[in-house]
Amino acid sequence: MTGPGFVHRFVPATGGSPLTLLLLHGTGGSEADLLGLGREVSPRPALLSPRGRVLEDGRPRFFRRLAPGVFDIHDLTEQTHALARFVGDAAREHGFRADTVAALGYSNGANIAASTLILHPEALAGAVLVRPMVPFVPESPPDLAGKPVLVLAGEQDSMVPMEETERLASVLRRAGADLDLRWAKASHAVSRGEVDAARRWAAAKLPGGLPDRQAP
Repeated sequence: MTGPGFVHRFVPATGGSPLTLLLLHGTGGSEADLLGLGREVSPRPALLSPRGRVLEDGRPRFFRRLAPGVFDIHDLTEQTHALARFVGDAAREHGFRADTVAALGYSNGANIAASTLILHPEALAGAVLVRPMVPFVPESPPDLAGKPVLVLAGEQDSMVPMEETERLASVLRRAGADLDLRWAKASHAVSRGEVDAARRWAAAKLPGGLPDRQAP
């Protein structure tokens, strides 16, 4: 599906869930990449999954970078504004509530989700950030008072230095987010245990969360 603004997939909610998960893929991914993960994290919400509009050597991303780990801040800012507009437009097009959208982002997708929390905190009711870096440090913190954010970080991640994760956690805490930072003995790929932890967290923290009957 194309429009509004992004090639995307939309899967309606089941069981009356008010929640929509905004699925944001990593570099080289597509709008299909995180559909399965989204359903594992929370089985009933609507799924809104856009494809990044920037190409790097033919691979979709959500914003440009100048080098590995060095972001094009101007493009990141513009693409973040575009993503926030897309969420609002998609809510009107597909008929879901714009005030109960939570991001589930991996790597590059987690970075633009973090940027959205900073620049457009009203666009997200919460977020699961898998292997994120600091998109940028704002001059003044946004108002994220009580907003639930889960950060999943890998102790053996060669792409995201541990200090980057800690810096992002500091930015979000200063903004008042209800932050849960979890470290796993994992690389850049998400582990099975982290998916299970994200499912339990989402059931407890996100709008319309339901008891996780599979949790021990």
